[in-house]
Amino acid sequence: MNYETIKEYLPRFYEALLLTLKIGWLGILLSLVLGIIGAAVIYFKVPIIRRIISIYIELFRNTPLLVQLFFIYFALPKIGTKITAEKCGITGLGFLGGAYMIETLRSGLEAVEKVQFESAMSLGMTRLQVFFYIILPQAFTRSITGLVANIIFLLKETSVFSTISLMDLMFTAKDLIGMYAKTIECLTLLVVFYLIMLLPVSILGTFIERKVRYAEFGA
Repeated sequence: MNYETIKEYLPRFYEALLLTLKIGWLGILLSLVLGIIGAAVIYFKVPIIRRIISIYIELFRNTPLLVQLFFIYFALPKIGTKITAEKCGITGLGFLGGAYMIETLRSGLEAVEKVQFESAMSLGMTRLQVFFYIILPQAFTRSITGLVANIIFLLKETSVFSTISLMDLMFTAKDLIGMYAKTIECLTLLVVFYLIMLLPVSILGTFIERKVRYAEFGA
C-alpha cells in the first residue's frame, strides 16, 4: 500500500464523487417525481394510464440498468434523439428508480385507512387536496424504510455509469488501474468514497425511521 499514491489520487476521486452524487441525486429526484405520479394514478385507478404505468413498472424492474443505459445512449441517437452521457445517466437512473418508487409508495398508500379519504371529502376537500395533504404524507412515513432502501440501491447503481464514459467513481478507479496498475490503492479509495456516499444516507434513514415510528406509535 503506497500512501503517497493514495494522496495523489484523492483529488481525482473527489471530483468523481461530486459527479456521481450530482447524477445520482438528480436521478433519485426524478424517480421520486415519477413515483408520486405513478402511485397516484394507481391509487385513483385512472383507466388506461394505470395499465401503461403497470407496463412501465414491469419493463424497468425486469431489465438491467446497463441495458437501459445502452438503449438510451446508443439506440436513441439512431432515430434522431441525441443525449449527453450525463443526461443519459440521470434519465436511466430516474426511470429505473421510478418503477421501484411507485411500488413502494403504492404499498404506503394502501396502508392508509380509506376512512380518512372519505372523512376529508365530507369536509369539502377535493380529491387532489386529500391526496397531497392527508394521504400522501402518511404514505411517505409508512414507506420510509423502502424509500431509503431504494435510494441506497440507486446510488450503488451509479457504478455502471462508467460504461457510457462518465467520469464517475468506478470509471476513475478503472482508468487509474489501467494506466498505472495501482490496484490496491485505487480499490481502497473506491471503497472509502462509496462509504462516504452511502453511509450518511443509511444513518439518516435509520434516524428518520425511528423518529417516524415514535411519532406514530410512541416511545
